[in-house]
Amino acid sequence: MTGRLYGVGLGPGDPELVTVKAARLIGAADVVAFHAARHGRSVARALAEPYLRAGQVEELLVYPVTTEGTDHPGGYQGAIDEFYEAAAARLAAHLDAGRDVVVLAEGDPFFYGSYMHMHKRLAHRYPTEVVPGVTSVSGAAAVLGRPLVERDEVLTVLPGTLPAEELAEWLATTDSAAVMKLGRTFGQVREAFEAAGVLDRALYVERATTDRQRTLPLADVDPETVPYFSLALLPSPLTGPGNLPDTDEPAPQSGQVVVVGLGPGARGWTTPEAADAVAAADDLVGYGPYLDRVPANPRQVRHPSDNRVEAERAAHALELARSGRRVAVVSSGDPGVFAMAAAVLEVAARPEHAGVPVRVLPGLTAAQAVASRVGAPLGHDFAVVSLSDVLKPLDVVLDRLRAAAAADLVIAVYNPRSKARPDQLGKARETLLEVRDPETVVVVGRDVGGPEERVTVTTLGEFDPETVDMRCLVIVGSSQTRVTPSGQVYTSRRYPG
Repeated sequence: MTGRLYGVGLGPGDPELVTVKAARLIGAADVVAFHAARHGRSVARALAEPYLRAGQVEELLVYPVTTEGTDHPGGYQGAIDEFYEAAAARLAAHLDAGRDVVVLAEGDPFFYGSYMHMHKRLAHRYPTEVVPGVTSVSGAAAVLGRPLVERDEVLTVLPGTLPAEELAEWLATTDSAAVMKLGRTFGQVREAFEAAGVLDRALYVERATTDRQRTLPLADVDPETVPYFSLALLPSPLTGPGNLPDTDEPAPQSGQVVVVGLGPGARGWTTPEAADAVAAADDLVGYGPYLDRVPANPRQVRHPSDNRVEAERAAHALELARSGRRVAVVSSGDPGVFAMAAAVLEVAARPEHAGVPVRVLPGLTAAQAVASRVGAPLGHDFAVVSLSDVLKPLDVVLDRLRAAAAADLVIAVYNPRSKARPDQLGKARETLLEVRDPETVVVVGRDVGGPEERVTVTTLGEFDPETVDMRCLVIVGSSQTRVTPSGQVYTSRRYPG
C-alpha cells in the first residue's frame, strides 16, 4: 500500500492562520517537504515548525535557478521542469514505501503555489488530498480593512509578470484587482496602474499578516524596497477607506419592530430566521420568562414585563423603534397565534406610530409541538381555541367549542386553565361532552420541549381538568382520531361521506 500525498496550505504568514487540519496533518506526516531558494531558508517550514515532531523526514526542495539567466540547454523553463521532475521522484520514493508526504505551501496550494507542480506529477499515481489555506489576497484585504468586491462586482487576479500594456487593459476594465508576483516587476506594475487611471485607488501590502507587514498607497512605494512577498490591490470602489480614520458622520439608523416566535420550548425549535432577528436587535421586549430563553448579550437592552400588559408592551416597542432602535418583540410559539403579533399591529395602527415598520416572523406552535410528540392528531381539519376570557366572554368561548365539536373538528385548546380561571376547563369538557363521545381521544402536553415535558393520552370521559395548568396544551380529537397499538395518535386524512 502506498503512502498518501497532501498539499497543505499554511496561509499568508500569521502562524495563527494555519488551519487546525493543516496542523494536524503536518504533525502526523512521515515526510514533510518544502521549497526554498538557493539560500535554503524556507518560509513554509518556518510557519510549520511549531507542528513538526521529532523523527520526521524533511525534504528540502531547493530551486536551482531564479528567473535570471541559466546555462541549462532548455533555458529557465528547461531547468525548472527538470527540478520539478527530480523533486517529484524524491517524493514518489517515499510514497512507494508507504510513507505519507505533506508538501507545505505558503497561502493556498492551488493559488500560484509551488505545490501544484508536484500535484500534476503525482496526484494521478497516489491517493491525494489538498488542504486549502488563506490566500495572500484574503490576508491583504483583511489587513487593509477593505472588501475586495461586493454585490455583482468582478475581482481579477493578475500576475505582475504580464506586460504593462496588458496589465493596464485588465485594470481598466475590472472593478477590483489583485496583482501578484511583484519584486522585480514592481516598476511595470505601477506603470500599468497609472496607465489604467486607477493609481490613486491602488494600495500596496507586503508580508501581509506577519510582524513585518507594511501597507501604504501604491503610488508612494519605493521600487527598491519591494520584496517578492508583496502585492498590489485595487479594492472595490464601493467601499470606504478601510482601516483609515473615518471622519464622516454615521448614517442615522432606521428603527423597526420584528415580532418573533421562539417556538414552544427547545432552542432547536427556534427557526434560524427568528434567531437572526433576535441577534440583530438592539432591544428585546417581551414577557419575562420568554426573554429568559434568549441568551444574554451585553450589547442588547432587555425590557421584561408582565404577561397581562400586551398593549403597553407593544407601545413601548414601537416607541423604541421610532427613536431608531431595532426592536425584537419576543413571543413563545408562533407570535401570530394568541401572542404578540396582533397586539403590536393593533397598537401600530394608531396615528402616533404611523411609519414604524413592523415585521412578523413565524414560529413553531405549541399545538404542532404537542401533536408531534404523539404522532399526527392534527392530520385533518382542526380548530384552535383559547379558553382565556380576558378579552372575550366565556359564553363566546363555550359556543365556539360547541360549534367546533359539532363540526367534528380536532380542537387544540390554548390557555386551558390558570389560578385565576380554575373552573373553565371543566366547563369546556362538559360542553364538549354534549356532542362528543366520551371515548374521544384527548392529548395533554405539558412543557413540551422543556425540562419538565410530560405528554398524556386519555379520553374525554377520563380526562381530569385538575391535572392541567397554563403550561399545558390540550388536543381533543375528532371521531376519526385513533390510537395505534404502539400508543401513537393520528387523525385520518379521509373522512366518511
